[in-house]
Amino acid sequence: MNIAIIGSGNVGGALGRRWAQAGHQVIFGSRDPGADDIKKLVAESGANAKAASLAQAAQAGDILMFSMPWPAVRQVLESLGDLSGKLLIDATNPLKPDLSGVDTGTTTSAAEQVAQWARGAKVVKAFNTVGYNIMANPAFGSEKPVMFYCGDDKDAKSKVKPLIDELGFEAVDAGPLAQARTLEPFALLWISLAYANGLGREIAFKLMRR
Repeated sequence: MNIAIIGSGNVGGALGRRWAQAGHQVIFGSRDPGADDIKKLVAESGANAKAASLAQAAQAGDILMFSMPWPAVRQVLESLGDLSGKLLIDATNPLKPDLSGVDTGTTTSAAEQVAQWARGAKVVKAFNTVGYNIMANPAFGSEKPVMFYCGDDKDAKSKVKPLIDELGFEAVDAGPLAQARTLEPFALLWISLAYANGLGREIAFKLMRR
């Protein structure tokens, strides 16, 4: 698959690097594709990776992995051009600056707003409930951490699931895109456990069944 990483920071970098190494064609989108840190990221990712501007990456990718900081989301989306028909994986979290909650309240979500701003794109929420270090290495012995995803388009979700599975997570469909209203605050649980509660960043969640 051709995957464009829109926002090549910690999250986008970790995911893009692993997908490129797994054989996908990855384009790292950046405001400055010639920057040293982007060149290093491309080199670490191997022959399947390259860099481009944000708009160039968005137009070239069949799948967009969107991982920009929340304050920049609307402006960046509106600068990318026509995204009709694109599959957009939204990994954003609309966190308040003091991490006391989410900016969107409980009657909408970042993912739903992203779907409004990226009109015509098929939006799937994923990769927002653990830190980038877990995305880079989700190995916990024989256990697989869960990665919830949600969206309104069945075909789009069917393409996102294997991208989650192949990284070593258990991909679990959480339902329609409105479920992002629960998945985004869920990210705060990981953050508070990792930092305020002192558990550290090497933690993840598992879904158990019986």
